[in-house]
Amino acid sequence: MELYSIASGSSGNCICVGTDSCHVLIDAGISGKRIENGLNAAGLKAGEMQGILITHEHIDHIAGLGVLARRYGLPLYATAGTIEAIMRIRSVGKIDRSLFHEIQPGVDFTVGELTVGPVAVSHDAAAPVAYRLSHAGQSVAVMTDLGVYDDRIIEKLRGLDALLLEANHDVHMLQAGRYPYPLKQRILGKRGHLSNELSGRLLGEVLHDQFKAVILGHLSEENNYPELAYETVRLEVTMGENPYKGDDFPIHVAKREEPTPMIAF
Repeated sequence: MELYSIASGSSGNCICVGTDSCHVLIDAGISGKRIENGLNAAGLKAGEMQGILITHEHIDHIAGLGVLARRYGLPLYATAGTIEAIMRIRSVGKIDRSLFHEIQPGVDFTVGELTVGPVAVSHDAAAPVAYRLSHAGQSVAVMTDLGVYDDRIIEKLRGLDALLLEANHDVHMLQAGRYPYPLKQRILGKRGHLSNELSGRLLGEVLHDQFKAVILGHLSEENNYPELAYETVRLEVTMGENPYKGDDFPIHVAKREEPTPMIAF
């Protein structure tokens, strides 16, 4: 399988997951041109994607959705709440409603040869989900935009080969920063975003001997640094109640403005 971050950060998110013969996008939160260029750089084409899996309706996850939908007629997968929310957002332009396929958290479905498992997450959106994708005994997950995690989330992430995991902010940078108090509380709340520390603790819960790599994603431009996210997650794993250390497996940090090298296994 392949896990490829075209862009991931507070300003826009688009991830490609697939196999040798089947690829899907998770979100389309950057311009259509950037998505196409990112796919082309990996030898892929937007028109050959077998669908777009939408996590939720915030603009940093759907900014380029209308362009790709109109240009290529790709199937769009989302929860009912997310579909209704997207249809009310004028900035994405008109999208043919027949392109949408309604999904339900906890109910697997297939796209090509991929089995897709939507996972409900706690975030301030209509009906947000993360995704676990599997093929031939291998699996990856893209888990971002969640304020908290629990035993259910941990179970959904067990046995993965690779994971793109949110490490949105450093708590101290956020608290001392220039964001208005209500926004700080939203980000820190149960329907906000995972901090670097919580990201490292969650990662420590799901590591196993065959785990191959993690990509830290959805970093805040204002309240985080790639080096800080990397070191904090690495330290949390090393100091956590698990048999692993932060150096036992590759930790990558997704780039905001350009693709991150593909993980293939």
